[in-house]
Amino acid sequence: MAADDQLLRLRERLTRLRSLRLLGGASLSNDLKRLQKQIEQLEAAPTLTGEQIWHSVKLARDEQRPYTLDYVERLLEDWVELHGDRGRAEDAAVVAGIGRFNGRTVVLIGHQKGRDIKERVDRNFGMANPEGYRKAMRAMQIAERHRFPVITLIDTPGAWPGVAAEQHGQGGTLARSHALMARLTVPIVACIIGEGGSGGASALALADRVLMQENAIYTVITPEGCVAILWRDAGQAQKAAAAFKPDARHCVELGVVDAIVKEPPGGAQNDYDEAARLLGESIEAELAEIEDEPGGALRRERRAKFRTMGVFA
Repeated sequence: MAADDQLLRLRERLTRLRSLRLLGGASLSNDLKRLQKQIEQLEAAPTLTGEQIWHSVKLARDEQRPYTLDYVERLLEDWVELHGDRGRAEDAAVVAGIGRFNGRTVVLIGHQKGRDIKERVDRNFGMANPEGYRKAMRAMQIAERHRFPVITLIDTPGAWPGVAAEQHGQGGTLARSHALMARLTVPIVACIIGEGGSGGASALALADRVLMQENAIYTVITPEGCVAILWRDAGQAQKAAAAFKPDARHCVELGVVDAIVKEPPGGAQNDYDEAARLLGESIEAELAEIEDEPGGALRRERRAKFRTMGVFA
């Protein structure tokens, strides 16, 4: 799709949202402002080719890309990690804890992949079981009780699809995580920092502000999964990625994320400190905008934000 067509779609969406009637006194004023900001970003950004989109997919999966704990080390002070779901087990694919971010106490939750073979196996390649999401929900409930903002960092190919995960209620657990985030009355800022795959990603991304790093991807299915269903040919993955456009620019155009977080030249893997600085500045700017808003208003606007996604009439 040409850049002019993308901008036209965004402007049409802006017009539709302005005329949309909502229940319960919900307001879309902030969403309208962000949509206008997205239009301005797209007007200044170059059009991406299929090869450039695939390059983003490869960068999002780069083994040297910073993971959640790399950002925790650089952005948070007095970090205390929480373990276990208080029901069955500890899942190392999700990390959760409490720390201080720019002087405020926050709860941070994120997916964690591994650097070497042993850590990758221990952390299940960042693909969490239900126990990991129950741990995340436990941390969210602590945040709600003590009025701490929530920050989530998303980097997973998807929730673990194994038999045991299904037996332990994977689908229902993801749904409960979505429902809990929709009910929270504290500020929530999410950022896709690598792969944002399917329900395993969105279960931590129902936030007031959803950010996305420049070379991250966010999609309902992996390109390989898509071609396995459509063409049964793994060699067509680049073609699939070009078709459903999981890159940051197109996710902004689609309206599923609010803003793009810049990365160091060549990608976040080239300079962890600079990547953390840029990410921290973006999260700080979003938190500063919403942290003084009443909890009830935050919840109403968050629900309205996600209920209007995909509204075309």
